[in-house]
Amino acid sequence: MDEDALEYHGGDPPGKIEIATTKPTNTQRDLSLAYSPGVAAPCLEIHDDETSAYQYTTKGNLVGVISNGSAVLGLGDIGAQASKPVMEGKGVLFKRFADIDVFDIELAHDDTDAFVESVAAMEPTFGGINLEDIAAPECFAIEERLRERLSIPVFHDDQHGTAIISGAALLNAVEISAKDLADLEVTFAGAGAAAVATARFYVSLGVKRENITMCDIDGILTTERAEAGDLNPYNREFAQDLPDGELADAMVDADVFVGLSAGGIVSQEMVRSMADDPIIFAMANPDPEIGYEEAKAARDDTVIMATGRSDYPNQVNNVLGFPFIFRGALDVRATEINEAMKVAAARALADLAKQDVPDAVVKAYGDEPLQFGPKYIIPKPLDARVLFEVAPAVARAAIESGAARIDLDTDRYVERLEARLGKSREMMRVVLNKAKSDPKRIALAEGTNETIIRAASQMVDRGIAQPVLIGDENEIRETVATLGLEFEPDVVDPTSGSYAAYADHLYERRKRNGITRREATSMIRDDTNYFGSVMVDRGDVDAMLTGLTNHYPSALRPPLQVIGTAADADYAAGVYMLTFKNRVVFVADATVNQAPDEDVLEEVTRHTAELARRFDVEPRAALLSYSDFGSVDNEGTRKPREAARQLREDPTIEFPVDGEMQADTAVLEEMLTGTYEFSELEKPANVLVFPNLEAGNIGYKLLQRLGGAEATGPMLVGMDKPVHVLQRGDEVKDIVNLAAVATVDAQSDSS
Repeated sequence: MDEDALEYHGGDPPGKIEIATTKPTNTQRDLSLAYSPGVAAPCLEIHDDETSAYQYTTKGNLVGVISNGSAVLGLGDIGAQASKPVMEGKGVLFKRFADIDVFDIELAHDDTDAFVESVAAMEPTFGGINLEDIAAPECFAIEERLRERLSIPVFHDDQHGTAIISGAALLNAVEISAKDLADLEVTFAGAGAAAVATARFYVSLGVKRENITMCDIDGILTTERAEAGDLNPYNREFAQDLPDGELADAMVDADVFVGLSAGGIVSQEMVRSMADDPIIFAMANPDPEIGYEEAKAARDDTVIMATGRSDYPNQVNNVLGFPFIFRGALDVRATEINEAMKVAAARALADLAKQDVPDAVVKAYGDEPLQFGPKYIIPKPLDARVLFEVAPAVARAAIESGAARIDLDTDRYVERLEARLGKSREMMRVVLNKAKSDPKRIALAEGTNETIIRAASQMVDRGIAQPVLIGDENEIRETVATLGLEFEPDVVDPTSGSYAAYADHLYERRKRNGITRREATSMIRDDTNYFGSVMVDRGDVDAMLTGLTNHYPSALRPPLQVIGTAADADYAAGVYMLTFKNRVVFVADATVNQAPDEDVLEEVTRHTAELARRFDVEPRAALLSYSDFGSVDNEGTRKPREAARQLREDPTIEFPVDGEMQADTAVLEEMLTGTYEFSELEKPANVLVFPNLEAGNIGYKLLQRLGGAEATGPMLVGMDKPVHVLQRGDEVKDIVNLAAVATVDAQSDSS
C-alpha cells in the first residue's frame, strides 16, 4: 500500500489537484478580458459592493482547507508541510462529491493567536473555511474565535463530521432497536475534540446530557476530577457525579458505546455487560476499539455495529458530511454552519438509508445486499443521492435559522445540483418533470424481475408513471415483501385470468403471418412480451418497457409485430442521448436498421429530431459519412446526401439539416462557419444520423467509452405507440429514465 500510494502521489504531475480555467483563453481578446484591462470592471463592481464577489469571482464555490498538521489522523503531530498530502486529499473529496473547489493551506503556526489571525486575514478569498487535523484543545478555541470573527462558515470537520455521521447512524439504530433517544445510556471512550463534539451533537438530537458517561485514558470523567483541574474546559462539561471507575465500569448496562479513542480496548465481556440489543460505534482508525465480528459474536441478541472501516458494514465516514454540508451552506451564502444545519444533515442521511439503494452503489461495494436494517444504517459514501438529500436539507435549515444571505427554490436547487454531476442528469430532469405532470400507465413485461420491481417502486415514489407488472402475482408480491418496498404493485397475471380477448386480438393481427388461434392463446399465456404488446395496442396501458432479460431483437419483435410503426413511419430506430460536460447529442440509428437507404435515413432523422424536442433541445441534424458535401461520390455517400436534400425540401421540416458530412465537420463550429460556410448548419449539430447500424453502434460506444459521454437509451422512435427496449444489465435508474421517456411519449400521443 505504501509503495502504491507513493507512486499515486508522485506520478507526473506530482500531487492530486491542479488549477484549471473556466473561461476561454484562446485569443488576445480573451486574455484582455481575463486580465488587463478587462479585469478592472469586476474589480470596481466589487469595490462598490463586496457581495458582488460572489457573482464575479470563485468565492462562492471556494473553500479553504486549513491545517497546522498538529493532529493528523493516525500520524499525530507531523507538522504543516507533511500534512499537505492529507489536505490535498480533502480537496479531492470536496471536488469529487460536491463540485467544490479548494485551496489547501498549511500554516506553520503552533500559536493559537497567530493561527487565528492568519486564517481571519484570508476571509475575502473564501466562501467557507474547513479546519482540519488541529490538536485539541486548541482546535476548540480556534474554531470558536474564527466563528465569532468571520461572516463565512467555519467548520472543524474532525469535531463535527464524525458527530453528524454517527448521529445519523444513531437515529436509525435507535429506530431498529425500538429504543428512545431520551432514555439512552451512552458511554464514550475518548474525551478529545471528536468525542466532545459528538456528545454535544447527540444532545442536540435528543439524548439527555446526564445520560452520557465519558471516559479518557484515566477513566470516567467525574465531577471530582473536574474540580481537581484534571479536565480541560471542553470535556469538563461531560463530567458526571459518579464514583471513579474505568471504561469497563461505564459500559455496564449502557445502551450505546461510542469509541473515539484507541484500538482493542473493548473486550467481549464488556460488550456482554451492556443493555439488551446494544449499539456499538467503534470508530477508532485503523483498528476499532473492538472488531466487528468480535462484537457481533459476543452476544445472541441484535448488536448494531458501526466502525470507521470500509470493509465492514456501517462505515462512519466523514465524506458523507462535509462536502454536502458546505455545498448547501455555500449555495445560500451562509454566514455559519449552525446546529440546525448539522441536525438537518444527520436527519437527511438517516432518511436516505431507508430508501432503495441504486444498483451502481451495490456493485461498488461487492454486490452485497444493501437494505435498511442492522447492517445498513447509514448510506454509502459513493451514493450520489447524498448530494441531493443533504445539501438541500442544509440549505433549508440555513434559511429557516437565519444563517442564509439568499433564499432559493428547493426544487430548482436540486436540478442545479444534478447539473453539477453531469449533463445527463440535467437533461433527464427535463423529461422527469414532464412525466410527473401527467403520469401514464406503463406495462413492464418482465414483471417478476427484481430489478424491474425496484424500478416500478421508484416510478411510483417519484410520480413519473403508473407501472403495471406483468407476471406471476404471488411471485411479484413475495419479491416486494422480501425487498421491503412500501408500495402496492399493480399486477396483471396472464396465467390466472381470462384473456381470450387478448388472444383474439393477437390472432387478428398475426393470422396472415402463420399464427393459429391456438398459438395466439399460448403466446398470450406464456410470453409476456406479446401480452404487454397487446395491452398497449388495445389501449389498456399507454406504453411498454421490455428487454432487460432478452436479446434486443427478441424483445423488439413482439411489439413490432403487434403494435407496428406509426402512421407516418415505416421504420423504427434506436436513439442514444450522449451527454458531455457542456454538450448533448442524439445518435441514431444504433440498434435497429442495418443498411438504411435514403428514405430510412430521412425518417430516422425526422423522428430523432422529434425526440430531441421532448428533451427541450432544438434539433440541428447532420447526416454523417466519410465525405463532405460530395467530396466522394458513390452509392454509400449518395444515401445520406439524398436524405438531407429530401429533408431540406420538405416544407414540414422546421429544423436545420445538412449532409453528407464527416463527423468532425458536424460538431466543430469553426469548420461549419469557416471551411464550409455554405452549410445549412450555423452551429454544431446535436442530432447525428449515422449511415448504417454498424457505424452508429461503433460510434456511440467509442464516444461513451473514450470520449467520456454518458449514454441514455436506447430510445425507440417511430413506433405507433410508446415502446422502449431495455438493454440487458440496465440498472434501476436506467429503467426509471426510460419509463419517464415513455410517459412523455404517451403524453404526446394523447395530446
